[in-house]
Amino acid sequence: MTSHLRFPQGLYGITPEWDDTGRLLDAIEQAAKGGMTALQWRRKTASPEEGIVQARKVRERCRELGVLCIVNDDWRLATIIDADGVHLGRDDGSIAPARTALGPDKLIGSSCYDDLDRARQALASGADYIAFGAVYTSSVKPGAVRASLDVIRAGRQLVDSLPATSPPGGRPAIVAIGGITPDNAAPVIQAGADSLALITGLFEAPDIRAAAERCQALFALHASSE
Repeated sequence: MTSHLRFPQGLYGITPEWDDTGRLLDAIEQAAKGGMTALQWRRKTASPEEGIVQARKVRERCRELGVLCIVNDDWRLATIIDADGVHLGRDDGSIAPARTALGPDKLIGSSCYDDLDRARQALASGADYIAFGAVYTSSVKPGAVRASLDVIRAGRQLVDSLPATSPPGGRPAIVAIGGITPDNAAPVIQAGADSLALITGLFEAPDIRAAAERCQALFALHASSE
């Protein structure tokens, strides 16, 4: 990936806590066939050794499928497996050391929860995308801070106020996360989200490919209505 690329619009899958790597790779392939544009590898329960093995296999599969691969939390692991970038939460350190380690050609995303000041700081530090949520009640994080659609709209205004050439690939993207499914995603896109991050709503769906296709169709419908 080169520095002129922007975090893509569309479906952003986030991996569930599955030990079965073969099952996970098959699910990623189904999501990619449905149009998923980016994937975040997220494992909170694996040992460091298990994590590296699975993360590397996920990154390889994503490359084969033409899907961007982002590592959750750990920019060091992102460098080890040559991922396309890292996603940083509140406790994962600042963007500056991650950027120094990863270089200018990788993507860095920042969790902003419902905090527009945090979003401003992330943008000023060169984040390629800012993530707001939980938009809806999340089964993965039931106690997560909620970010209303008004927060998404305010984030959209914040990003749109930036120069079109900042960063070099264009304005950063807005990612929405938390309890999103194909059934409730349309208002989130209408509020200004460039990307929808789904875990359960994608990987626990009865038909992963169909769920991905439905999400991608919502983006196409929104674009045609503008």
